[in-house]
Amino acid sequence: MIFKHLALTAVAIFSLSACQTTSQPESVPIVNVPFTAPLAPDFRNEITIARYSELLNRADLSAEQQAKLYYDRGVLFDSLGMSTLARIDFNRAIKLKPDLAEVYNFLGIHHTLMQQYEQAYEFFDSALELNEQHEYAYLNRGIALYYGDRPSLAQDDLQQFLNRSPSDPYRVLWLYLAQSEADKAQALIDLKANSQGVDDSQWGYQLLALYLGDISEFEFLSGIIEGVTSEQEYAHRLCEAYFYLAKMHQAAGDNYLAADYFRLALATNVHEFVEYKYARLELELMAGENAS
Repeated sequence: MIFKHLALTAVAIFSLSACQTTSQPESVPIVNVPFTAPLAPDFRNEITIARYSELLNRADLSAEQQAKLYYDRGVLFDSLGMSTLARIDFNRAIKLKPDLAEVYNFLGIHHTLMQQYEQAYEFFDSALELNEQHEYAYLNRGIALYYGDRPSLAQDDLQQFLNRSPSDPYRVLWLYLAQSEADKAQALIDLKANSQGVDDSQWGYQLLALYLGDISEFEFLSGIIEGVTSEQEYAHRLCEAYFYLAKMHQAAGDNYLAADYFRLALATNVHEFVEYKYARLELELMAGENAS
C-alpha cells in the first residue's frame, strides 16, 4: 500500500539551542509527528521551463506573448523554489506588459518574503488597481501587513478575503491570526463564529478544531493521513499542519517548539504553498529576534 511507509513515526528535531551555551533553555523535542520524505520536484515543470526558454528565443513573438511566457516560466520557477529566477522573469513580464495584475501579486509576495514591506504593499496595490476582484491580492497584502506589524489593516484585507468565500477554513484561520495580534479573546469569539460556515468534513476544518480546542494536538496529528489518496496530498497536508501548529505554539510562547514545526513545514518541500513560504520568513524573524 502506498502509505505503508507513511505511518506515524517518532522523530525528534531539536532547535539550534543545542549549539548554544548551557545557560540557554534547551529545546523540547517534537515526538510522534507524522513524517514522510520531502516532496520531489515535478520533472514535468522542468521540461516545461526548457520549452518556454526555447520559445522565448523566437524572434516572431509579440511583447504580449513574451510577457505571458515570462510570467508562466516565473510561476514554474517559483513552484520549484527558484525565487531569484522567478523574480527576474516577473520583472521582465511587467516591463513588457505593465497591466498583468497577477505578476504584481507574485512580486508582492516576494518582497514580503524579503521583508521589504513597503514595496510589497505597492505591488499589491497595483494588482488591485488593475483588478479589484483579484481576491488573492487581498490575502497576500493582508499577510504582508500582518508581518509588517499593521494588524488592523491586515484584518481589513483578510476580512475582505474571507467575505469572498466564507466556507474556506484557511481564510478563517488567517483572519484569526491577524485579529489575535490585537485582541486574542475577541479573535477566538470570531473564530468560533466564522467556523460555523465551514464544512467540518473537509480536512482544513481540523485546523479550526485544533485552534478552538475541540481536538488535541495528538488527535490532530493522528488524523492527518485520514482520507489521503496520494503522497503529494499527504505532503501538502503536512506542510499546512506544521505551519499552523508552529503558529499556535508561537502564540503560546513556545518558540523553540514553534521553530521546530516551522522547520518541519520546510522539510516537506511544498514550495508553492504560502505555509512553506512564510515558514522560512518566520524562522528568519525568530533568528533576528534572538540576535538582537
